Amino acid sequence: MTTVQQASENPETSASAGPDLKLEVIVIPVSDPDRTKDFYTRLGWREDADLTTSEDFRVLQFTPPGSSCSVIFGKGVSSAPPGSAQGLHLIVSDVEAARAVLVGRGAEVSEVFHDIGGIFHHAGTEGRLSGPAASGGSYGSFASFVDPDGNGWVLQEVTTRLPGRITGDMTAFSSVNDLSAALARAAAAHGEHEARTGQEDPSWPDWYAAYIVRERSGDPLPS
Repeated sequence: MTTVQQASENPETSASAGPDLKLEVIVIPVSDPDRTKDFYTRLGWREDADLTTSEDFRVLQFTPPGSSCSVIFGKGVSSAPPGSAQGLHLIVSDVEAARAVLVGRGAEVSEVFHDIGGIFHHAGTEGRLSGPAASGGSYGSFASFVDPDGNGWVLQEVTTRLPGRITGDMTAFSSVNDLSAALARAAAAHGEHEARTGQEDPSWPDWYAAYIVRERSGDPLPS
């Protein structure tokens, strides 16, 4: 989930309850496939396909950097009104940095904001407060932008997962940037650890590994 709600402890929701169901594609409705293609190309998204079988049917697939889920748009692939896809979330480890990259590539991105309720954001622009979440914690800082038709995207900063989203034995990173950011956070935390203990820690690789895995899975961090 992209909210701060913790995973249910109900065994019915466990992996043993059924087969994996992996979200892989979201279809977004657009009015001009070529204009949309240019937009996502400028953002640096990977073009996976551009296939046409007739004048009335064209399929384009793009994948955001580091994402396991792609978007499909084109002609004849959706009956929804162009621009009606809203609340599409892109999870980032640093919302300020991600915003800067998108702005640099021509996207009109909102300023970073957090919600007045302090949890998930309201629909549209209601309840937005300027700046990142006061606590600086995961899940609470956002920025938003739209594609040429108005399909709405939200950047959400997640650095530490709450328990249940990812288990310790399946910790993984989908990009070099994601891993690099995790290493930087581990390095900063380890520096504080050494300052508290007053001595250098020769087992820092083990400490780094434990920190990164626990941060990813939402387990208590090493002290």
